[in-house]
Amino acid sequence: MIATVAGVAAALSLGAWQLDRADQKKTMQRAIDERGQDAPLATAALPSADQPPPSGLEHRRAVLTGEWETAHTVYLDNRVMDGRTGFYVVTPLKLTGRHDAILVQRGWGPRNVAQREALPPIATPTGEVRIEGRLAASVSKAYALGRDAETGPIRQNVDLAGLQAETGLRLLPLVLLQTEPELAAPTVGAPASVPGAEAADGLHRHWPPPAVDIHKHYGYAFQWFALAALILGLYVWLQVLAPYRAGRAARATKVSDEQRLP
Repeated sequence: MIATVAGVAAALSLGAWQLDRADQKKTMQRAIDERGQDAPLATAALPSADQPPPSGLEHRRAVLTGEWETAHTVYLDNRVMDGRTGFYVVTPLKLTGRHDAILVQRGWGPRNVAQREALPPIATPTGEVRIEGRLAASVSKAYALGRDAETGPIRQNVDLAGLQAETGLRLLPLVLLQTEPELAAPTVGAPASVPGAEAADGLHRHWPPPAVDIHKHYGYAFQWFALAALILGLYVWLQVLAPYRAGRAARATKVSDEQRLP
């Protein structure tokens, strides 16, 4: 009985803890959704490369202007989008009016099945461009066996500090996940470009919305509560029902034997 009470209490406590974790994740999800509704940040509002990013910038929308540093474009291998395997294209954007740059995860490009080392054709405009996206703490990472290649355009993952040392660029401690095709930055006195007027760059940007995994905690809670029910059920079966049934069977056998006696 002591073991049963302890096991049920522990399982119920762990189940309640998982429900509490789900509530915490709900609060986090609300905060993420609220940040996504805030006004987009401009280039000047971003912290410098020498400063740690203030809290609350991740998942915020941003509209930045700058020029692509195409010589330092990196293709992250083995990335899947819409069920197809290809590359995530990552390029630094030299920010207008500043001496630093931000790494931009521009989109997904398909892999050439016949030539695995062939890079997808990407149309990258020259000159100043306007980029829309949402801020993230780091570039998308994939599981890697062994050490990543430190040079070359195709890599499994990219490290912000390592890329900064490799390129000599002063990179912000944030990454922009591009959500819209880049537009030519409007000149003073000229009308702004309109969406749909830009040339296609050949990239797909079907990013999943930023979300925390809440449902797994409900699944864990169900497992713990089910375990508590199983422990209690086994106790009732083994300590109450089974002895009761065995006693009834023994009594029935005794009565039957007495009836057969002369």
